[in-house]
Amino acid sequence: MTNSQVPVGGAPQIDVADFIDQQPVGSFQLKLLATCAAVLFLDGFDTQAIGYVAPVLAKEWGLTKGALGPVFSAGLFGLMIGALLFGPLADRIGRKKIIVLSTLAFGIGALVTALVQDVNALLAIRFLTGLGLGGAMPNAIATTSEFNPRRRRATMVMIMFCGFSVGAALGGLLAAVLIPHFGWRSVFVVGGLAPLLLVPILALRLPESVRFLALTGRANARVAELLSAINPKAAFAPATQFVVHEPHLAGIPVLHLFREGRTLVTLLLWVVFFMSLLDIYFLANWLPTVLNDLGASVSEAAVIGSMLQVGGVVGTFALGSIIDRFSFRALALVYFIAVFAVGAIGQLGHSTALVTLAIFASGFCVVGGQIAANALAAAYYPTSVRSSGVGWALGIGRVGSIVGPLVGGALMTMKWSTADVFMAAAGAALCAALATFCLSRLAGMGGSGRDALDAPASLGAGLRPSTTAGV
Repeated sequence: MTNSQVPVGGAPQIDVADFIDQQPVGSFQLKLLATCAAVLFLDGFDTQAIGYVAPVLAKEWGLTKGALGPVFSAGLFGLMIGALLFGPLADRIGRKKIIVLSTLAFGIGALVTALVQDVNALLAIRFLTGLGLGGAMPNAIATTSEFNPRRRRATMVMIMFCGFSVGAALGGLLAAVLIPHFGWRSVFVVGGLAPLLLVPILALRLPESVRFLALTGRANARVAELLSAINPKAAFAPATQFVVHEPHLAGIPVLHLFREGRTLVTLLLWVVFFMSLLDIYFLANWLPTVLNDLGASVSEAAVIGSMLQVGGVVGTFALGSIIDRFSFRALALVYFIAVFAVGAIGQLGHSTALVTLAIFASGFCVVGGQIAANALAAAYYPTSVRSSGVGWALGIGRVGSIVGPLVGGALMTMKWSTADVFMAAAGAALCAALATFCLSRLAGMGGSGRDALDAPASLGAGLRPSTTAGV
């Protein structure tokens, strides 16, 4: 009998988290990762599409560059509301339902975007589309985290999240092909049909979080089925009880983000997410326009701008195992390097090769760093508030993502030089670096959640209460 099996009243009791931690990463987790990555692939494509079509759309409608700032921010405001609302809701009704509904919503929203004829309609539909985009992300992160062993959790979440970066990068490459032949609306037609085709696959194949099911205490048969899928050699007695030795936190999930010593970590995570996403969306939305102003064609600007997301994908794969080992200490260094990479973009506009390299390096550090922060946030919070913790961190980050494009538009309207604009963006990366450094220092001071912040092989270990909470 393993230490995860304890007889209770004659019936064995299995700790779901311990069982998963004892298993290698197998085909079940890899298929789940691919499914969640597909959701985020389309999420990234639809989120970034507006930035790639912006130069053509502005010319077609006779808009100034600054007039598109509110359009960018409307979608990001929807993303913020979606993350804040649907993260806690998923902690109540399940991750799967929210992922399926969110994917359906942003697919329909993208198709409708292709039909709009004026800025006001575009503002409204980008907000509504953002609600779906915002609901999918935290739940894909939470689901992937909860099905993987602790020692590989950050790596698996980061690899899964690459789907977002690949989707955003492909949006640029596809826009460069589609726009000259079919116009900017064709980008949204593709971005709408693909999620709608994915919805029935999600409904049939995506499993509900096994930890969420165990916490409900009402789905033992389904939990046994999922654990058997993780390890086909496992056999469970019919009376087996499946539990998660974490407190089942009742009441309003968001309030638990500030209890039991979580307040300071939660606030610092919010600073990291705010500043990191401010930088990402500032760069993602304005790089094509700035590059176009510097002499690149619309297609060239889209391709060069997509290097931000390509760098993010490379950074994610390069940083995964390092983040699993060194946690926030490694992440702080990554953000400090980002300060110089982002600042360099504004200094190197005279050289296509050098500015492309600077954009790639910025993506490596800022996008790769944000993906690492997603994984670490998911590891820190208990199962019953995990989607809330990740969702609210992303929601606060989305405030930064709204501010970023607006600041970019304001600075360009004020005739700031390209160099000065990107030095301002580098300041946001510096703030993220300092907050992450504080998190790494906090880990060394002890206190609640210390293990989750700092222990290389035990992300999330600090979440276990001193007493066992039954389900």
